[in-house]
Amino acid sequence: MIDTLFHAYTPLFIWIGLGLVLSRFTADNFLKLLGQGLYWVGVPLQILVLARHTSLSEGGFIPGIAIAVLLLSLVLALLTWWAWQWFITNKMQSQLKTVDVPVSVIRASLGSFILATILGNTGFVGLTLTQVLTSPENTGLAVLFSVTNNVVGTYGIAVLIASYFGQRETENHWWVQVRDIVTVPSLWTFLIGLNTQFIELPAVLESALDQGVWVVIALALLLVGLRLGKMRSWGSLAIASIASTIKVFIIPLLVGLGATYLGITGEQRLVLVLMSGTPTGLSVLILAEVYDLDRELLSSSIALTFVGLFLALPLWLFWFS
Repeated sequence: MIDTLFHAYTPLFIWIGLGLVLSRFTADNFLKLLGQGLYWVGVPLQILVLARHTSLSEGGFIPGIAIAVLLLSLVLALLTWWAWQWFITNKMQSQLKTVDVPVSVIRASLGSFILATILGNTGFVGLTLTQVLTSPENTGLAVLFSVTNNVVGTYGIAVLIASYFGQRETENHWWVQVRDIVTVPSLWTFLIGLNTQFIELPAVLESALDQGVWVVIALALLLVGLRLGKMRSWGSLAIASIASTIKVFIIPLLVGLGATYLGITGEQRLVLVLMSGTPTGLSVLILAEVYDLDRELLSSSIALTFVGLFLALPLWLFWFS
């Protein structure tokens, strides 16, 4: 297992570490440009190549599981938040302290806590881990999980949560959300890749596309390191650590046990565990800016979930591989 972990950690350490080092010399505009380039070109290219070379004949259950994981995460986040607020309230009363916190701030923190718990980095980190730790036959399952998570989670549930709990009044018509879902580039390249599997491309072009996937992964992990290096606020560590524990430990554990109960074993089960336990996605920071959410909580959660991933990965390989 040590050799397997070495192969899994190597790209994460190299590219994220390089991003942390370069973050001191990199302008914010470059980070935005790199993020936009990955969203519109890099990740769609990655999804296109993976969809062309994977069979989804046995992956019909994946969208349902991905949605179930999102709903499970949402329920756990709400229950944990209510328990945390009850604990804080009782602690304040026992110490005869009263703290007047605006309702809008509490709502924003709750929305941020939910987003930190339910939205995973399935497109970058998730697909990287599954490509390294599982065989190519199961890559299609990870791709389908990632697409479902992005469409239903990031562009569906997350937008609704952010607009409801955000402090800023933002027009959020239903047709805007439909437009955002329809224009997701990864969704279209996924469909194109599935429907062009029978088209044989020149060997040189196929090789270039395959190498391009790894370039996209490297740039995506580099962006993660750059973003982490730019963080200057580490507030809300207590509540962020709770959200991170749910995200990278409790949810994948429940998914692994549930998959075993349903008869899903081997690499398919490992794919589900890895994809459900990815660190909090960088997309939460975009939602935080648009809807004025708790940026400190979300930034702390991103950093803590990456640390948690390194600790949790050996457990998932030992228990669920």
